Amino acid sequence: MPDHEEPSTGRVRLGVDVGGTFTDLVAVDRDGALRFAKVPSVPADPSSGVLAAVAAAALAGPEVGAFAHGTTVATNALLERAGARTALVTTRGFRDVIEIGRQNRPSLYDLTRDRPPSLVPRELRFTVAERCGPDGVIEPLLAAEVERVVAEVAAVPGLEAVAVCLLFSFAHPGHERILADALRRRLPAVTVVASSEILPVFREYERFTTAAADAYLTPRLSSYLRQLERRCAGHGLTVPAIMQSSGGVAELSEAASHAARCVLSGPAGGVVGAAYIAGLSGVRDLLTFDMGGTSTDVAPVLGGQALTTSESVLAGVPVMLPAVDVHSVSAGGGSIAWVDGGGALRVGPRSAGADPGPACYGRGGTRPTVTDADLYLGYLADGAGLGGELILSRAAAEAALRDLGQPLGLTPEQTAAGVVAVADAEMTRALRVVSVERGIDPRELVLVAFGGAGGTHACALADELGITRVLVPLAAGVLSALGLAIGDVRRDHARPLLGRLGAVDLAGAFAELVAGTEPPRSGPDAAPAPASGPEPAGQVTLQRRVDCRYVGQSHELTIDVDEGVAASRVAEAVRTAFEAEHLRRYGHIAPEREIETVAVRLVVTVGGPRPVPVAPPADPSARRGHRRAWTDGEWHRIDVIPRAALGAGEVVTGPAVVEFAESTCLVRRGWAGMVDEVGTLVLTHGGTA
Repeated sequence: MPDHEEPSTGRVRLGVDVGGTFTDLVAVDRDGALRFAKVPSVPADPSSGVLAAVAAAALAGPEVGAFAHGTTVATNALLERAGARTALVTTRGFRDVIEIGRQNRPSLYDLTRDRPPSLVPRELRFTVAERCGPDGVIEPLLAAEVERVVAEVAAVPGLEAVAVCLLFSFAHPGHERILADALRRRLPAVTVVASSEILPVFREYERFTTAAADAYLTPRLSSYLRQLERRCAGHGLTVPAIMQSSGGVAELSEAASHAARCVLSGPAGGVVGAAYIAGLSGVRDLLTFDMGGTSTDVAPVLGGQALTTSESVLAGVPVMLPAVDVHSVSAGGGSIAWVDGGGALRVGPRSAGADPGPACYGRGGTRPTVTDADLYLGYLADGAGLGGELILSRAAAEAALRDLGQPLGLTPEQTAAGVVAVADAEMTRALRVVSVERGIDPRELVLVAFGGAGGTHACALADELGITRVLVPLAAGVLSALGLAIGDVRRDHARPLLGRLGAVDLAGAFAELVAGTEPPRSGPDAAPAPASGPEPAGQVTLQRRVDCRYVGQSHELTIDVDEGVAASRVAEAVRTAFEAEHLRRYGHIAPEREIETVAVRLVVTVGGPRPVPVAPPADPSARRGHRRAWTDGEWHRIDVIPRAALGAGEVVTGPAVVEFAESTCLVRRGWAGMVDEVGTLVLTHGGTA
């Protein structure tokens, strides 16, 4: 990384990403210089990993002006069904909405497969006599009903959270507010979430499940964040901001109040970082490929902007909040390889995690993982240090692979190659989900590989998808943390607007949203923009969006509305943009059909810092070498090049291994790479870089 002077007090911005295996840190100095750190995660206490990363970067509390954090606490609580004991209060007759769901099934032809269990068991769902319709109150909510249901909820032992979800509360929230306020007065230590507060849009099932998920997760995330806040204060660190699923950070108090907004906190940071670094290399259309220790996360970025969605399904639970369009699969470096009942080799979903970790970590793990296979095949170095504390053992990896392969009659080489092939196939399918299944041709995109193992597998995946260009950033091993450090402060607002396009007042609806919105606070700890940055930090941006669809459709598309469009031409602009997106996504349009709006949205952001890294000069002391590696079905002696030995403009020809400080890149035969001006290794297929 480039040389830099010590920053002034409070002039460093941190990004710390806690993953399942490692905790990564990036520090952005006021001049745009970067510092990295990677330490093993502490699953029992993630905050310990955060502080260990800060210590590894040799940072003192007063140096840090801003601190953004990505966490998987909410994600894991949802996956493991380890959230709070939660009750639900809903309109009489609708007690089972969150369990009945929609008619779609997880597996269309498997009649024995059940949906994941509801977050709120039936005995904790309470109903109240009231009813609202599209035009207002149909049956009033009486004071006696409020007292009765509050008393019933208060009698639940060990209750930690309550979700209040009434019909048509997105349009008429009065009854929900009365119930929520009464519950908060009676149960001040219990988290109470009203669906109209977290998601004021129509579709009762998704609104109910989102509110239930928010109530279910908030006590767990809030407890962790408050503990982190206390521990940071004890070390003189500023209060961290928290990455949201949308790709923007929020103040800790906001995140602690609504955990459902943070279920994709970690992966979102990686997409933000990848989009930014790729943009510095002149790439605006890309697929992000983040292969970490526990999972692989992939996402599309078009025109320099990460695609977002408001229809995520996480662990079987619809969460209709803005989120980066990330698809995750259980195929990380720590994913355990195993043999199923039919004798087929499988990888994941179980992971060795940080403790005991893969067999090669020497921490007591005995089952082979993708990392063990990569090490045995020569892509990683025997005896290499990892995360500052771990030393990889090829002998331990070989023993684990032999135990797995013997019952199948496979040698360790065949077993390791099989594990890598299975993992690659799973990750290739994930990339197809976010490209081909979104109407995007992956051959027209660039693959940006990061995470500890992303560069190791990137060329193989690109070959499968017909992608001819791969970027491996200088900070590949900690890129999610970089995305956190540079992330914008973001706040999302929405309100329903049901009606035919042209008949509704879109301009007026946007004006109301803007009038009722305060810009998110960038905070006194926000770092100033580096002088070389392409965009100023602290700039407030308002992005207007509208959810619309053809009349009769069940689902809508979210369309951006340019601020400069005159009020009289908003409807025309929306139709043009909607049909362009409909054509891209579905391959057809229906110009004769009317379009209707469903909701309007406003995204308010305060820009983060925009450092422009410079490729460090080649280190003459970095020693190149060779080792045996398994490529093209046999062992070869290939070049091993420290990343520090490559300056801007230097070329690498495959097959070769490039060893970064926190990750490894395998340049396969037929690929060549060159370091560009910002330090990114640009790989191309079928010629010189």
